[in-house]
Amino acid sequence: MTVKIIKHTGGIYTLYSEKKVKTTIDKAWDFFSQPKNLNKLTPADLNFKINSGSSSNFYEGKIITYTIKLLSILRFNWTTEITKVEKNCFFIDKQLFGPYKLWHHEHHFKKNKDGTITIIDKVKYKLFLHPISRIVHKIFIKKKLLQIFNYRNKMMDRIFN
Repeated sequence: MTVKIIKHTGGIYTLYSEKKVKTTIDKAWDFFSQPKNLNKLTPADLNFKINSGSSSNFYEGKIITYTIKLLSILRFNWTTEITKVEKNCFFIDKQLFGPYKLWHHEHHFKKNKDGTITIIDKVKYKLFLHPISRIVHKIFIKKKLLQIFNYRNKMMDRIFN
């Protein structure tokens, strides 16, 4: 399991997460292609709630709206669009409105020779108010995103292994 954040110029960061699980591509795809399952991969302290788009229909152009809560006081509305889907291979969602200036999330599914699969998340993101946001990223955002994706990987173990 690997989760890391790479800093780029201009305030853009890349979060990279790689997790090997004992399941089939079909089972992983069935799980990840249903937005309602995001709740099972998100820490409870975020109070993650899907407001619309949680039906099992998954397609390019699908809009999903959520609310999340940070620090028990800050509530954010978040709207994403599924922009690209290649069944059993990958899908991409991007933020249309929300807490980030940029959020582009690639979800990849790769079959391994040993009967497992590797699930890879690549998230390019940028905060508002760069370069001031570097401080907020260093103190809070980086730690929170690593916590969320480590939790996500732990839950994948429980769901698939």
